[in-house]
Amino acid sequence: MTKRRRVPAMAPEDRRAALIAATLPLLREYGTEVSTRQIAEAAGVAEGTIFGVFPDKASLLRAALMSAFDPQPAVDALAAIGTHIELRARLREAVAMLRAGMSANAKLLAGPNELMADDAGFRERMMDNRRRIQAGLAALVEPDRDRLRRSPEATAQLLLMLIAVSVHRGFGQGGESGDMDDEEIVSVLLDGLLVRPAPTPSTESTS
Repeated sequence: MTKRRRVPAMAPEDRRAALIAATLPLLREYGTEVSTRQIAEAAGVAEGTIFGVFPDKASLLRAALMSAFDPQPAVDALAAIGTHIELRARLREAVAMLRAGMSANAKLLAGPNELMADDAGFRERMMDNRRRIQAGLAALVEPDRDRLRRSPEATAQLLLMLIAVSVHRGFGQGGESGDMDDEEIVSVLLDGLLVRPAPTPSTESTS
């Protein structure tokens, strides 16, 4: 019989963080049906250890959910891209990172209402999370403000909308926008949808 891998004794906050880290991929895979036994096995602890840190399974799942949507890693990653490279390259890196994060959490969006039914501030925190990521994107665009017809803030908002549509397949409407790759998302944002500009009519008068 395979023995469960046990981890060394930890401080309470470290144990809490370890349990959340072990729970998150299981929550993404199984949703709220994940069992505390599965979590304990993934964390390498006895099942009772979970209840020494969290009062119940729902509390652990809520903590894992909030960890999944924590914007700080994305904000830090956006800052790490820097503004020393060309705008288009900057945005490609940002799109790739943000799409990966959104895709990883896509299945979680079906369950938050159940997990957060008694948390009145959940929606507000999610909106604040989005604002923080949007601010990080705007800072990435800021050096090229004069090249854009919209403000960095509006540009960041549009980019997040395009990323969300590509990840969530047109929000369930069955559109073709879900097949956009990172390059096309950036191109649609910066270049629009025309394959090539229309010819400019001559302004010279004929005699």
